[in-house]
Amino acid sequence: MKYAFLPLGALFGFLLSRAGATTYDYYAKLFLFEDLQLVWVIGTAVVVGIPGLALLKRARARALLTGEPIELRGKPMTRELPLGAVMLGVGWGLCAACPGTVLTMVGEGKLSALATVIGIALGTYGYGVWHDAKRVRSSQAP
Repeated sequence: MKYAFLPLGALFGFLLSRAGATTYDYYAKLFLFEDLQLVWVIGTAVVVGIPGLALLKRARARALLTGEPIELRGKPMTRELPLGAVMLGVGWGLCAACPGTVLTMVGEGKLSALATVIGIALGTYGYGVWHDAKRVRSSQAP
């Protein structure tokens, strides 16, 4: 049970690949409103995810590796959130990959997806540096 995430991750990647969520052409057609296949993929994820999360919450699920209770809380709205959402959307449109599909793209051998992985890592690191500096400044304010 401890390593159940490996086959589940492989299954998730396989399903993403079969659904076309790792194909650049599908993203281009999606953003040009020529082929809405990925809308159905995303919609299916929402339809499966909402009751799935409700079941996890009701069952008081625990993390597989640590056994700690999983906390399912909403993220509070902040001033930075809309800008971050726009940045994610622009990045998604420019590279034709979201953080969930880019690792599957790398697994398929699409080496150009490595640039996206590096961009995600640098962006996450940059956000952490910015957020820590902001926290330091706010704790030093009179």
